[in-house]
Amino acid sequence: MAEKHYEYIAATTGVGIKAWTRGVLLDDRAKQQLVNVAKLPFVFGWVAAMPDVHWGIGATIGSVIPTKGAIIPAAVGVDIGCGMMAVQTSLNARDLPDNLHKLRTEIERTVPHGRTNNGGPGDRGAWANIPGPNEDVWGTLKPRYDALLEQHPKLNRGNHSNHLGTLGTGNHFVEVCLDETETVWFMLHSGSRGAGNRIGSYFIELAKQDMRKLFVNLPDEDLAYFPEGTEHFNDYFQAVGWAQDYARANRDLLMLQVVDAVRNSGEVPPFNAEVQAINCHHNYVTGETHYGEDVLVTRKGAVRAREGDLGIIPGSMGARSYIVRGKGNPESFHSCSHGAGRAMSRNEAKKRFTVDDHIRMTEGVECRKDKDVIDETPAAYKPIEAVMAAQADLVDIVHTLRQVVCVKG
Repeated sequence: MAEKHYEYIAATTGVGIKAWTRGVLLDDRAKQQLVNVAKLPFVFGWVAAMPDVHWGIGATIGSVIPTKGAIIPAAVGVDIGCGMMAVQTSLNARDLPDNLHKLRTEIERTVPHGRTNNGGPGDRGAWANIPGPNEDVWGTLKPRYDALLEQHPKLNRGNHSNHLGTLGTGNHFVEVCLDETETVWFMLHSGSRGAGNRIGSYFIELAKQDMRKLFVNLPDEDLAYFPEGTEHFNDYFQAVGWAQDYARANRDLLMLQVVDAVRNSGEVPPFNAEVQAINCHHNYVTGETHYGEDVLVTRKGAVRAREGDLGIIPGSMGARSYIVRGKGNPESFHSCSHGAGRAMSRNEAKKRFTVDDHIRMTEGVECRKDKDVIDETPAAYKPIEAVMAAQADLVDIVHTLRQVVCVKG
């Protein structure tokens, strides 16, 4: 019998947990959240925990939750459709300038990123004047959004079209990377921005209200769910599908802007950026077939890794990232990790590390070196090499990337 690469965690009630966590941290809080999810009566088969698993709201980040007959909005989260995109270029490291600061500042100038003015007028993270191609894409998304607002008018506030093609904050980033042959890649991480956040937050609260009305007792109120066939289930499934499409379009537009920024920088020769492109979600829900059953699969911080699927597993600001090919492992429900995974909270990282620590850990990377990005410093994350070793039966490594430029939101 072939060796199992996962650890099996039995729950006292409900299904078990298969955790690809050998050699990486699985803290007690995250383990309890996995057990809480496993207790839900509609979980199909088992819960799969990826090696980057860590505590989240309701469900752990880094978990795969197959369900029949219900959907858990908090398991998808509020950054619906968040994911990665990478593009291989025809550039080589020798084509890059010795000093990469101008390249970084040109990307920062071209791509709206971060957040100011509490997201209101003048916010640097939104478009003041929406580019024509972005308006065209919004035109394809707007009819479904308007239909959603008719059903749920409380969602009609805040940014939407002016967030398409923008980066956001936190762990969202744009990077220029080199692979093992010194080929240049552009890589980015972003999701459904303000519109997706509102949809996620709104439906999470709606699910909690429904549970209270039905007198349903849960191990954690953030695991509130919509039973299939109910009005709110159908509305949420439509809304989450829209947000996932928005997120994918957002990354496509972001990448076009990154390519334009590098081309217009005057720092590199003419190049082609269509050699190979990958665009994958890692916070989403979708219908799939596993073990002959039609199920809903929620990947909260996990990437689909069917046999042959190309995916992206990024490290931290100073660590390697990986382009991978899925092996189609059925026991992980064709999934792999979405990154290194946090080893500590943002607040703990800010307390533990200094700016000097951050400068040392990001040596050789053209990036911000200030106190406001200490929560994203490499040591705040699990070692990406250990994470990759723990999931050797889930993916094959196709390319290993190291970043030379990193733009944070």
